[in-house]
Amino acid sequence: MITRTVSKKPRTTRGDLVNDLQRAGTKVTKATISNTLRRQGLKSCSARRVPLLKPVHVQARLRFAREHLDDPKEDGENVIWSDETKIELFGKNSTRRVCRRKNAELHPKNTIPTVKHGGGNIMLWGCYSAKGPGRLIRVKERMNGAMYREILRDNLLPSARALKMKRGWVFRHDNDPKHTARATKEWLRKKHFKVLEWPSQSPDLNPIENLWRELKVRVAQRQPQNITEEERRSAWRNEPKYQQHVFL
Repeated sequence: MITRTVSKKPRTTRGDLVNDLQRAGTKVTKATISNTLRRQGLKSCSARRVPLLKPVHVQARLRFAREHLDDPKEDGENVIWSDETKIELFGKNSTRRVCRRKNAELHPKNTIPTVKHGGGNIMLWGCYSAKGPGRLIRVKERMNGAMYREILRDNLLPSARALKMKRGWVFRHDNDPKHTARATKEWLRKKHFKVLEWPSQSPDLNPIENLWRELKVRVAQRQPQNITEEERRSAWRNEPKYQQHVFL
């Protein structure tokens, strides 16, 4: 009963199981439940957060993967990846635990669907390639299309030069409305930037997410009490609309 219940509903807690078994006439402890699940190869883990995907998104991601399955390694090394993120400075995002088997962390029953632009207190834009990290920008105002193009104008090409990207390098950003706006597409076209097409709802396919995670871990380790303190302890340089930093 324990194994069957947890297999159907991974978010079932040990307390829930104790109560269910007690109603069925069997008295057990939480330790017994833990031992039973462990013997069945099940353990309590934090649920992974993944994009909320509709069938159309799944098909687009699969099509994209198949199209690029045989791309040579050199193609990936010639891409500049960019993205925005928000960092929570004061407190931790809530987590949920699920009871699952090894290597089953991405099964839909064991994940928490998320949408873009969740909570946070500092908005950042950054870019990087296989050659290393580019510039990291703190955005102090609400970002719109004009500000996004300004950030690209002031930071994308300098990053490409600093990274010594090969001729014909490719720029990658997601399908945020600011990125796909007609004015932004026209600006990129006039600047002769080659843009990699990207399936919607696929931030997890962008390797820059690994850098964001590392950055968030380091900020959490600082345990800042307020934004002023974090700015004082960091190397941000004052700018009119945003502040520039580099990846640590």
